Amino acid sequence: MNNNTAKVKRPSRTPRKGGQKTKLPDIIRLKGGVDRPLLIIIILLLCFGSIMVFSSSFAAAYQDRGDSYFYIKRQSVFLITGFVIMLVVSRIDYRWMRRLTTPVFIIMCVLLAFVPILGIAEGEAVRWIELPVVGRFQPSEPMKTALVLMLAHYFATYQDKITNYRDFKTSSLWGDLYPYLIVCFVCFLVALEKHFSGVIILFLIGTIVIFAGGARKFWLFAAGGAGGTLVLIAIMLTDYAKQRIDTWLHPENYSGLDDIYQTLQGLNAIGSGGFLGVGLGNSYQKYNYVPEPQNDFIFSIVCEELGFVGALAVILLFVLLVWRGFIIAMKAPDTFTSLAVIGIIGKVGIQAILNIGVVTAVIPNTGITLPFFSYGGTALWLLLVEMGIVLSISRFSYQNKQ
Repeated sequence: MNNNTAKVKRPSRTPRKGGQKTKLPDIIRLKGGVDRPLLIIIILLLCFGSIMVFSSSFAAAYQDRGDSYFYIKRQSVFLITGFVIMLVVSRIDYRWMRRLTTPVFIIMCVLLAFVPILGIAEGEAVRWIELPVVGRFQPSEPMKTALVLMLAHYFATYQDKITNYRDFKTSSLWGDLYPYLIVCFVCFLVALEKHFSGVIILFLIGTIVIFAGGARKFWLFAAGGAGGTLVLIAIMLTDYAKQRIDTWLHPENYSGLDDIYQTLQGLNAIGSGGFLGVGLGNSYQKYNYVPEPQNDFIFSIVCEELGFVGALAVILLFVLLVWRGFIIAMKAPDTFTSLAVIGIIGKVGIQAILNIGVVTAVIPNTGITLPFFSYGGTALWLLLVEMGIVLSISRFSYQNKQ
């Protein structure tokens, strides 16, 4: 055995038969380079996203900052530093990440608990907190990653009980109830911020990991129904969220509001793009029509300038990212790494779907960014840290010892 291989115990992914533990084969953990197809997809998304940030922002940058290159210069700094961070994280052994999972999760929970008390309000919602050195910080964003890693750690630790399907009570408690208590606790903390889009994303991320971890499907459907019902009740009891829904359903009654104005102008941009678009850099809607077009509604500028073909290219890149992520998850050396990759890639896929849904008015405007495309330094750094974790895991695979 050379220096790049190590013998590890890989938990069985199959349930125990007859209540007896199944004999595990010897597993060889192989260490190699990062997954090149995934790295190429990430680079393509970053390049495409940066081009669109510049194209969508130069008019607003000139008007607001007196410098057409203001946003792209800042985004370039975030991209370069974030890419370096991603490469550094990709060289860290994932076993260290697992050791840090519980303390990081606890820290994020504490910060979330402080947000409603000491947070900075934006309209009806309170999502930000001011921290020494770090500055303005939104704990719900890193909590998405922390929740994925915490659930992956939990399922890896208690896999024998979770997959003991002959014992209905044990498998239901450990595979469904306990992990959903973790998810619901986090969702409750975020709900206190009146950040309902964050609650929905966290709940969906948690459900993806729980589903992949081998939980009983009956309870998954029950939890999904209960979670959806609770979110609906919370929305109906909160004027801020209720107005968002009513604005989406009856835009003609709210023509003066910023949210519906942004949505309508985004739809105008999409409609004017046609099949091939008006040409890169030639958008009309970014000239004081779509507010802050480099942020949440950047996909509408993609559609206007590059048309249906450009929109399809964006969607295809995200599909390839998810596809490659699941291949890495299938080859991952243990349960923790497999579920961590599924959760992280699932989170990116969910945000992309929800953002495109908002821009196309399929769902209400919820302020969800488009990964790799929307302008923003902290969000880009966090995203590239997540990609670094996936690339780190991709360096390791497994095979049965012959």
